[in-house]
Amino acid sequence: MTVSSEWIHAGGSEGLEQTRLTLGFIPLTDCAPLVVAREKGLFRKYGLEVELSRQVSWANIRDKVAVGALDGAHMLAAMPIAISLGLGEIKTPIVAALSLDLNGNAITVSKDLYRRMAEADPEALADGRDSSRALAKVVAAGRDPMHFAMVFPFSTHNYLLRYWLATAGIVPERDIRLTVVPPPYMVDALRSGDIDGYCVGEPWNEQAVAADVGRSLIADYDIWNNHPEKVFGVTREWAEAHPNTHQAVLMALLEAAAWIDRPENREEVVAILAQERYIAAPPEVVRMSMSGSFRHGIDAEPLAMPDFNVFHRYAANFPWQSHAVWFITQMYRWGQIDEAVNIRKLAEQVYRPDIYRDAARELGLAVPMEAYKTEGLHDGPRLLDQATKPVQLGPDCFCDGRVFDPADPVGYLAGFEIHNLKLPLDELGGVNP
Repeated sequence: MTVSSEWIHAGGSEGLEQTRLTLGFIPLTDCAPLVVAREKGLFRKYGLEVELSRQVSWANIRDKVAVGALDGAHMLAAMPIAISLGLGEIKTPIVAALSLDLNGNAITVSKDLYRRMAEADPEALADGRDSSRALAKVVAAGRDPMHFAMVFPFSTHNYLLRYWLATAGIVPERDIRLTVVPPPYMVDALRSGDIDGYCVGEPWNEQAVAADVGRSLIADYDIWNNHPEKVFGVTREWAEAHPNTHQAVLMALLEAAAWIDRPENREEVVAILAQERYIAAPPEVVRMSMSGSFRHGIDAEPLAMPDFNVFHRYAANFPWQSHAVWFITQMYRWGQIDEAVNIRKLAEQVYRPDIYRDAARELGLAVPMEAYKTEGLHDGPRLLDQATKPVQLGPDCFCDGRVFDPADPVGYLAGFEIHNLKLPLDELGGVNP
């Protein structure tokens, strides 16, 4: 199927549809759908000429999309919500109509901290899900507070790192200092001793392992199985002005995501991503997570982790509004929102499965009919029947066994002892629009 530029312009808003776009990305393995869509000619297939612009930080992505210097971008899954709320320096309504992937991050610590954790509780380190218990014992020993880095305040990295710390009774800000470091600089910051650990996407955990400057404790998959990680984001103004262009981009990205998830294509994906203009990392480092395995230490054997990077399976590209609700609960939990907002209304303004469905149906893909689902009940794959045809979903458990019901976000928050709420629970935003 080749879609001409005439198709993009058909039905557009007063001839404002675009065929030339500049899309931003951060050098991480989960930028793969954008990179593959360009390298394999999928953008051109849908009548688009796309330039990919490598950015050094998520703040750059935020700012450039907001002011129109980028037409759209690879974004952290919580970023569109935060930008729409004006959390940070810019307030601009953002639309996320496609999820780019699930999982893909890990928590890595310095070799010195790992040694201290091993001395404090060797049994806890035998299972990554209990590794925060060993860290809690090191924290209790009373040295100066350690510094952990994450990539952006409004990120799964921040929220899942905090989630993991809190399961062991570690209070972020009080017991652990958290700082922002752009992904490509994490390994150097760990090597220099500026930080003691971090949560980041690949290949920057395996790079620390390969350089023998750190040890990865736990993959984010083991904190929350198959959580959303990145999305494709554009301003609402751009989406409304260029609906056909937007749909063409989504169709190209959907095809790219499906192609990437075929095991026989992963080696080619590694070669493409490792290039200097994309991730600029050794292929053997990029290959580790992308090939379905993960190595925790330089002296450790790689472990099979077939779902470390999921790009299309498990309805990975569907923008579940329940995921947006979960991110909003975390923004409340950690004091990032200090006023009541209508949680469900906000989720539905930002995450747009209606736009996704139009693109997916053009490609003949199965589409979930609902936009909300409970998380934490399933420890194995299952079929979702509420779809245009049955869709397999993956496990969705949290490391502490909790269940998230998007219909009761306030009740979910009430179950946590460790938080930094700025409002009483009974003043948080409601569920119904």
